[in-house]
Amino acid sequence: MSAASATSLPSASDTPARLGSSTERAATATPPPLPELPPLAVVALPNTGSPILALRLVFRAGSVDDPAGREGLTALTARLLCEGGTASRTAAEFTRALYPMAAELRCDTDKEFTTIAARVHRERAGAFVPLLVEALSAPRFDAKEFERLRAEQLTAIRARLRNENDEELGKVMLDALLFEGHPYRHAVVGTTAGLTATTLDDARTHWRRVFTQDRLVIGTAGGATSDDASALVERLKALPQTGGPRVTIPLPGPRSLETLVVRRATASTAGSFGFASPLRRDHPDFPALFLGLSYLGEHRQEHGVFFRELRDRRGLNYGTYAYAEHYRQDGWEALPRPNVRRTVEDVSFWLRPVEPANGPFATRALLALLDEALREPLPAARFETARGFLLGALRQWTLTDQRRLGWAIDERLTGTPGYVERLRSRLTSLTSAEVQRVLLAHLRPQRLSFVFVTRDADALAAALSSGAPTPPTYPSPRSTDVLEADARLERFPLPMRRQQTVIIDAAQVMER
Repeated sequence: MSAASATSLPSASDTPARLGSSTERAATATPPPLPELPPLAVVALPNTGSPILALRLVFRAGSVDDPAGREGLTALTARLLCEGGTASRTAAEFTRALYPMAAELRCDTDKEFTTIAARVHRERAGAFVPLLVEALSAPRFDAKEFERLRAEQLTAIRARLRNENDEELGKVMLDALLFEGHPYRHAVVGTTAGLTATTLDDARTHWRRVFTQDRLVIGTAGGATSDDASALVERLKALPQTGGPRVTIPLPGPRSLETLVVRRATASTAGSFGFASPLRRDHPDFPALFLGLSYLGEHRQEHGVFFRELRDRRGLNYGTYAYAEHYRQDGWEALPRPNVRRTVEDVSFWLRPVEPANGPFATRALLALLDEALREPLPAARFETARGFLLGALRQWTLTDQRRLGWAIDERLTGTPGYVERLRSRLTSLTSAEVQRVLLAHLRPQRLSFVFVTRDADALAAALSSGAPTPPTYPSPRSTDVLEADARLERFPLPMRRQQTVIIDAAQVMER
């Protein structure tokens, strides 16, 4: 492994690595960029029956804009805007001003977008909106608040990511594996080296560079009128007009069947598998891929093939899921979060934590079920259940003004007008044969890369690459049909090769 690659994704010193030189990592092409929009573009969804004014400000700025060596700067700067006070108010004074309004103000940064979402009663809007605009256009950049928020992000890496959340750790490292040498590589929260090197002046400069009028989409909904939207546009002209150029997002370089095992003191084994995908919502095949992956199983839904076979029939884990595009849940709900779209998407599979002894078998079962979906006709009853679930779920996507606003902004950002309604219509007409054709065309298991988080990394790596059967262990008897199927699944060929497997310690994650 080259020195440059090792700084971003270190390997055990005695592990042969095929993570690639900088030449291998070179991007092969540049996908079509997301549409350009005019400065201070407005998406308005008035609801005259609502007393609540909903605002959603989406900046086309994310972790891809972090300067090299300052990873985490965009997320930190965004938090300073929302939590760090204004030119006329300290952070504490700002919070005290919001409290009697019962206003909600949330900030979220992803790879390419930062979203600031707010809700307030119409009667309080006259006092709230100037505070919000001042936070964005005249931030305080207080040294004490900067140190506090930077320390929180460092803790998020050192404590929560590395030592508490196996699933999030796996997802972050899948990004690092799929997008090595790419703007998506590092976690949105940053790296410890990048955050440690970041200064208050860096944040001040970054605000002027990326939180600008020409990157902002303004969304108003609920009790917000067209006059409210126009007034907000005028107020937000206090932001810097332009800043630095937007980052060009390339396709990642080619890769195949690479495995990363993260060693951590944990009681279970979690898996995150996937591949980078140029197939976005604007592609005609996307609705069929979306339905096909939901048929296999998505977040917390019991109809999925993975969920039924791995959890219901075998009790191996809480759930196993599949996604046709990058997925982040909205809070504690299973609904996908809007405004996290990407120029390059990823198809991913989540193997939620299993007993370490069952990690290889659960991986085999997932791959075997995926293979079956590509080779065998999709059972009609299961297919219709998946279709019915999605048609109902799409209605939940837009139950609130804030959610409707988020998806409407996504439609502008991705050039997919009427996306939710068109998706609903297309799902109604799709046949199982069409879905399977699209799965065969775009869902290629040979493109998968694998990340595992486990305590006995060496044993797992050996079991995955040995070719020997890996029978499961159960705490109680299982039915005959399950045991008969297991005899086949435990021998399903695994693609891992020891020379293509890298082991790292969790303490190294997002260090640089």
